[in-house]
Amino acid sequence: MPLGKSYEGQHCSLATALELVGERWTLLIVRDAFYGVRRYGDFLAHLDIPRAVLADRLATLVDAGILERRRYQDAPPRDEYVLTDRGGELWSVIYPLMSWSERHFALGESLRTFRHAACGTQLDPAGRCPTCGNVDVPPGDVEAHAGPGVPAEPRQDPVSVALRRGPHRLLRPLL
Repeated sequence: MPLGKSYEGQHCSLATALELVGERWTLLIVRDAFYGVRRYGDFLAHLDIPRAVLADRLATLVDAGILERRRYQDAPPRDEYVLTDRGGELWSVIYPLMSWSERHFALGESLRTFRHAACGTQLDPAGRCPTCGNVDVPPGDVEAHAGPGVPAEPRQDPVSVALRRGPHRLLRPLL
């Protein structure tokens, strides 16, 4: 029996969420938006995603109110994609999922670490600051740092290079 393309008939909050963010590229696009990636070409280069798939996923995320499309240049017209407040709430899902994956499936050390910008302490797996006792440090108060697991021959796309340069506050434009 072929796998269905939707969760139609599933009256469940998780099914509703998966209908939107459960596709294989969607959370990676949202993750990159947290890193500060905003432009189509930068998403394209960093994710190695087919153009048509990226365009479709960005449109879906805009329609769902997770990303906002903003014009940054009129001639020729160019837009960027910025997380909305609704999209920002996904940090509390994405960060613990990344931490879970590193604990159970990592092939080496972390490519990146996440620290509470106010005190420099690495976040715990749930996204809290052990030093400050903050529950759910908001993404705007988190810095991404290059981790010890950066490969000897790292990726050279502009997003990967920028993320290795030094600490970067989430949600701020990366490029």
